[in-house]
Amino acid sequence: MSLHSSTFLNQESHQKLKRNFECLKNSQQTTSSLQDNPLQNLQLASQEVLEKAQKSGRSKCPRCNSSRMFYCYSCYVPVETVPTKELPVVKLPLKIDIIKHPNETDGKSTAVHAKLLAPEDVAIYTYPCIPEYEEKRHEIALIFPGPNSILVKDIALYLQKDVKKNVSCGKDDDSSTEPCLKKTKIETKEEDRNISEYKSNSRSEDTVLKKIIFIDSTWNQTNKIITDERLQGLLQIELKTRKTCFWRHQKGKPDTYLSTIEAIYYFLVEYHQEVLEESYKGQYDNLLFFFSFMYTLIKNAKYSAGKE
Repeated sequence: MSLHSSTFLNQESHQKLKRNFECLKNSQQTTSSLQDNPLQNLQLASQEVLEKAQKSGRSKCPRCNSSRMFYCYSCYVPVETVPTKELPVVKLPLKIDIIKHPNETDGKSTAVHAKLLAPEDVAIYTYPCIPEYEEKRHEIALIFPGPNSILVKDIALYLQKDVKKNVSCGKDDDSSTEPCLKKTKIETKEEDRNISEYKSNSRSEDTVLKKIIFIDSTWNQTNKIITDERLQGLLQIELKTRKTCFWRHQKGKPDTYLSTIEAIYYFLVEYHQEVLEESYKGQYDNLLFFFSFMYTLIKNAKYSAGKE
């Protein structure tokens, strides 16, 4: 091999190493950027209306005339500088009830975000005011971790078995107090095969959830609500572990404790993928319309103040 060929190979090798280094550097920058703002890939409506409102400062609530920023957390309406027509509207696959602890500070709660952005599907109640769920508890689930809670991906299995159990045991029969006979292995296999019935016939009245309940409070305040007799016997669902982006982190609690709007959003994404079995294309991203804007605003302010 000539000296010229050797020099050429060295130059080519150097260029290859340089390209690999640049690719690695760009990858690290992308990862760092995502860590800095994990909400940046959301498919959101234009937040120009919030940017203008932020620059103009606090404005009046059209209902109570209180001075607020972006929205009134007491009346659940946007302020005068944030026209309702410029806010995105999110359509949800089921209804959502939010039960707020009376000691939860209105101005610190993100529950109002859901009501503002999905007004037709979200209702907020302040404890002890809770709707009567007794007659429709088979259509309702409560988001709360516990010894009997299930994951979102297991909702279909649970409802399918629950319907079959009610039928085989005679739900409305006087003999319903008698124990059900133990199923054979063949029956069990047949039941497992029929799980797909929930997904193919998920619109049937007996095998579909119609409402989800969320509790809006700090972890230390939840006991009073979760032990209320009106919520007993409801199916409990536990979300996958995720790291919160909420700027008002609960002291002494892990960073996996989500804000209310985060919990609602992540549940719906899971439900869309696992239960409805549809590809997720950002259908509920706008639920984080206010949350993501405020997250960026606060993070930038902290950075400017040298706190991050």
